[in-house]
Amino acid sequence: MTKSFRIALAGNPNTGKSTLFNLLTGLKQHTGNWAGKTVDLKAGTFTFKTNQYEMIDLPGTYSLFSNSKDEEIARDYIVFEKPDVTLVVLDATALERNMNLALQVMEITDRLIICINLIDEAEKMGIKINEKVLMKRLGVPVIKISARNKSGIPMLLDTIDRVVTGAIQCTPYQMTYDEETEKKIALLLPTVEKISGNKFPARWLSLRLLDGDTNLLQQIQQKITIMEG
Repeated sequence: MTKSFRIALAGNPNTGKSTLFNLLTGLKQHTGNWAGKTVDLKAGTFTFKTNQYEMIDLPGTYSLFSNSKDEEIARDYIVFEKPDVTLVVLDATALERNMNLALQVMEITDRLIICINLIDEAEKMGIKINEKVLMKRLGVPVIKISARNKSGIPMLLDTIDRVVTGAIQCTPYQMTYDEETEKKIALLLPTVEKISGNKFPARWLSLRLLDGDTNLLQQIQQKITIMEG
């Protein structure tokens, strides 16, 4: 029986995210209007094994702190639309800079795969990446690919399949902040959990409130009202 799953594609600009999107979805692409938003998101479909996938190409962003419209769109999609898996595309030649976004996505969802692209470029520069060590530390699958050369794609597709079917259980690494911040999170958590229940990531929401992002909490209250209504 064919099942349908949704994949969100996130990453910094210039990580080859669109190359991967085009490679997987080919000509099966469309621009869909996201409910309640005046923004168009590029979506495409592909089939792997017996499953149908819709892939949403989120705007390229350096973070999910909603400092810009693109950041807000990417963040809101992952938080509110709850994709079955979020694929975070990182540039193998600038892994340290790219990792910031990956760590933020890991605070929101436990259904993600880290996809290290441009691995061919990194090798030319003498950069070696041990994905097994990264996987162990991050608690999520880490796959090395070159979307341009189509290498690593079968492994990526197989990993997507195993995450959506539950064969792989992710336990993403959670950032521990300084003592004062952690105390404030602990104070906020019970209140946030009361509002969000288990529908939204309470720890991550508490962090956003500490950042002064009260708009997000209002959005969540509206969503819950709609869901319960």
